[in-house]
Amino acid sequence: MSLRIGTRGSALALVQTENVVGMLADRGIEAEVITITTAGDTATHVPLHAIGGQGVFVRALDDAILRGEIDAAVHSMKDIPAARPAGLTCSAVLERDSPADFLAYEGPLDAVRIVGSSSTRRRAQVLRADPTLEVKQLRGNVDTRIRKLREGQYDAIMLAEAGLQRLGLQLPGEALPTDRFVPSPNQGTVAVVCRDDPEITGPLAALDHAPTRLDVAIERAVMEEVGGGCFTPQGIYCRDGDLIAEVLALDGSRWERIERHVATPEEARECGRALREKAGDLIREARAALGLKS
Repeated sequence: MSLRIGTRGSALALVQTENVVGMLADRGIEAEVITITTAGDTATHVPLHAIGGQGVFVRALDDAILRGEIDAAVHSMKDIPAARPAGLTCSAVLERDSPADFLAYEGPLDAVRIVGSSSTRRRAQVLRADPTLEVKQLRGNVDTRIRKLREGQYDAIMLAEAGLQRLGLQLPGEALPTDRFVPSPNQGTVAVVCRDDPEITGPLAALDHAPTRLDVAIERAVMEEVGGGCFTPQGIYCRDGDLIAEVLALDGSRWERIERHVATPEEARECGRALREKAGDLIREARAALGLKS
C-alpha cells in the first residue's frame, strides 16, 4: 500500500512529515510526500488573528484530502482548529515532544527589552513576567525568525522548543517553565489527519500514542469550552491528567487559572466551562481589542 501524505513546505513541516513517512516505512507502508502552500505561509506580514487564526495552516490540506488529491496530512496539532470538516479524522497522535516555549537571545538576559512573538498568549505571559518589556509582532518560519533575531530587530524571540529540537537547532537561550508560561493547547504534538476511510485510517492508527492522545484531548476539550482559539490569550497544558489552564488579559495584568487532575475529556469540559465563566471579561476584552466580534 502507498499513501500520499500532504504537508506545508516549511522546513519544520517537512521534517515532521518525513518522520511520519519513516515510521510508516518501518511498518512496511510506502508514502509519497506532497507539498501544499497554505494561506498562513503566504500572508506572513500580518498577525494570525487578522487572517483567520491557526486554521489558515490547515485549511488547504483539509481541502486537498477531501478532493482526493492526498490521503492524509501531517500537522503541528496546535494548528488544528476545534471545528473540523465532515469526512476527516485524526488517525494518529504521535508521542509528545517538549511542550515548552523557548526564549532565544544572544546577549545577556538582563539586556532584553524587545521580544518578538505573534502569539497573544506569549505576549500576555511575557508581560505578566515583566511589564517593562515590549513585545513586537514576529511572523515567518523558524529560519526567518532566527535571522531577524540575529539582525538585531529583536533582543529575544519566543519559539516552541519542540520545533527547534526537530530541526536539530541549538540556540542560546532557555526553555521556559510550563507552570508559569503555560503552553498553547497541544503544543509539542504532531497529528496525522486523513480521510475517514478504513483503508487509510488503519495503517496510520499504528502510529498513535494513546497517553499523548488523552492529554491533548483533555486540552482540546478545555479549549473548545473556553473558545476563542488563538485569539484568546490562553494556555492549556495537561500531563498524565494534571491540567493547568489559564486565560490572561492581553497586557498580562490580570488572569484566571484552574489547576486540577482530570481523568476524561468530559471532566475537562467542566473545567473549561468553569474557566470561561471566571474569565468571561478577559475573553471579551481581548476580542474587542483585536477588533473581533464577541
